[in-house]
Amino acid sequence: MQIHFSKYHGAGNDFILVDNREQVYNLSNNDIEFMCSRRYGIGADGLMIIENSEDYDFKMKYYNSDGNEGSMCGNGGRCIVSFAKELGIIEFQTRFIAVDGLHDATINRIDKTECDISLMMNNVSNIKGNNNTFFLDTGSPHHIEFVDNVSEINVHNKGKEIRYSDKYKSSKGTNVNFVEESDNNLIIRTYERGVEAETHACGTGATAAAIAFAIKNKKFDKEIKLKALGGILRVSFEYKDEIFTNIILSGPTKMVYKGVFTI
Repeated sequence: MQIHFSKYHGAGNDFILVDNREQVYNLSNNDIEFMCSRRYGIGADGLMIIENSEDYDFKMKYYNSDGNEGSMCGNGGRCIVSFAKELGIIEFQTRFIAVDGLHDATINRIDKTECDISLMMNNVSNIKGNNNTFFLDTGSPHHIEFVDNVSEINVHNKGKEIRYSDKYKSSKGTNVNFVEESDNNLIIRTYERGVEAETHACGTGATAAAIAFAIKNKKFDKEIKLKALGGILRVSFEYKDEIFTNIILSGPTKMVYKGVFTI
């Protein structure tokens, strides 16, 4: 089977994008894991399939690099909007359906193969923790830990330890983010569940970190910039009655290349 694909990244968080609106592909979990392998396949943090939707512009299906269907991926959501634009499905605004519900998105800027895209995330409440450690769900579950110097953290070892800890067994583990405060902006590093490694950026993780920062410092009125390994992400929101609404994740996307992969 030959699979036509495009490779994208959002701040270094990279994905394989497949157009399956005609239902020509039936990829198994093993196929997806193989395609995402950095040694034997294309290589990516995850794979997304775009499908038709009766009520919205398209449907997003996201798979982690281990081949299993994942929870919401924020950078993936921004990349699939770029892909939908490339395919001619949308112009500059869209509403699509994902595993966690509806998402609106806007393409703010296009420069050849690069875009700046803002993605509306779902409301967030029921945030647990205080001081330096938080847990919340921004479409995917996230452990947030504020540290003094994030560059000194062994993200793989410490992240894996927390991800598989007894504390998070009931939620099938969690993504783990280490966050350093720097001049009212944040530096973030993330261990992603399903990838089982540190990634260069994580959109739902950046969103979770920004919200945790707001609670920790009681700052609810400004856009928060986060520096990940792969680039800058921006998060804004409104806060009232202990609920975060109008949460917007913004940042760059880039189409890297197109190809055909044979399974």
